[in-house]
Amino acid sequence: MSIAENVAAVRANMAAAARAAGRDPAEIRLVAATKMNDAERVREAIAAGVDICGENRVQEMLEKQRQGAYEGAPLHFIGHLQKNKVKQVVGLAALIHGADSRELLEVISRTAAARGLVQDVLLEVNVGGEASKSGFREEEIPAVLEFASALPALRVRGLMAIPPICDFPEENRPFFCRMQKLFVDNGEKKYDNVSMDFLSMGMSGDYTEAIACGANLVRVGTAIFGARNYQKPNFL
Repeated sequence: MSIAENVAAVRANMAAAARAAGRDPAEIRLVAATKMNDAERVREAIAAGVDICGENRVQEMLEKQRQGAYEGAPLHFIGHLQKNKVKQVVGLAALIHGADSRELLEVISRTAAARGLVQDVLLEVNVGGEASKSGFREEEIPAVLEFASALPALRVRGLMAIPPICDFPEENRPFFCRMQKLFVDNGEKKYDNVSMDFLSMGMSGDYTEAIACGANLVRVGTAIFGARNYQKPNFL
């Protein structure tokens, strides 16, 4: 199937999952995870109607940005962001999904302030408590929101999570439901520079489960572009 056909199929699945959950499909945005896809394929996805392009790797993002790959769609950074790469992402990515430490939040705010802008971020939650993954513990989120609210050039727009790898999509539903509760509970509190607008969770294998549990940003890669060839990156 072509990229356009894949996007149409993903859109249909998203809409069905939203309606089954009593939600409006229009409130859910499709983030095309464009890692290891060249500029031409990214442009195909935008033409097919994805809402947002999401990149995982800074070098790849910069190369494709120079090629005009993202024209016509907002760009989000959805990978793990190292502090020494912040200066290359702030102001280029409309939203950084994986703010996973207080130190990173501080660096983002300082960098944005030096450029006279405010950077939107999501707090990454390590919802599975996995030692191999970064992110805040669920119980840390209120204190981190309080901390982030005092950073002048940073705005928290919501939460992001990647649950543990599982054999069946429905196994992730408890993690997604916990994230929804965390999102709603903290959205009821009032902090400066915080607005709980986005709950980013769900990827190619489980985005319909995530939608059932309240996600309004889903990050879909292989279901749009096909399996990635890690032996031969095709974005160069």
